[in-house]
Amino acid sequence: MKKIVIIGPESTGKSTLCEQLAEHYKTSWCPEYAREYLLKNGTDYSFGDLLTIAKGQVALEEKTGAAVKKMEEDAVTGGVKVGNRFTEGRRLTAAPLDHPFFIDTDMYVMKVWCEFVFDNCHRYILDQIVERNYDLYLLCDVDLPWVKDELREYPDLENRLKLYYFYKDIMVNQTVPWVSVSGDYETRLHTAIKSVDKLLKS
Repeated sequence: MKKIVIIGPESTGKSTLCEQLAEHYKTSWCPEYAREYLLKNGTDYSFGDLLTIAKGQVALEEKTGAAVKKMEEDAVTGGVKVGNRFTEGRRLTAAPLDHPFFIDTDMYVMKVWCEFVFDNCHRYILDQIVERNYDLYLLCDVDLPWVKDELREYPDLENRLKLYYFYKDIMVNQTVPWVSVSGDYETRLHTAIKSVDKLLKS
């Protein structure tokens, strides 16, 4: 199972891209746990809350990832519904067994969040960065218009650019392949699909 993480500053189309890619490849994606947590508990978060959010994100990723693995197993051993198709006890031919798994947010996002707001980072987050393995990062640029909602904090371009370059610096200094995704929503999706296809064929 190939794991693709979509990262970047807020309001850069990460969730939209995850959903579009999951639909395109007829697979599942892992949403951002922080949104669920903050909607439930409020936006006046503490440094300790970010540790709770990080652990919740890891748990959610494990849960949704297990569902994708089961999809692959069922495709070989029994009937399974994949998108709008159904197989009966045979291997899928239209959809390959290496279903990609798309993840909105990982521990790099939590690291940037911790350090940007609190100038500190939980050891748990740093340990998870070392332990967790991914196959591709898609880094979303800040060239989309900022869209206000009740959880977003940084509408000004200065902070958006600062955060983007934090992420870009992380990408440059780690070993997993990564691709910058920019332009309008259609262009972003095209770039992402091209990158994922290349990964699946490698």
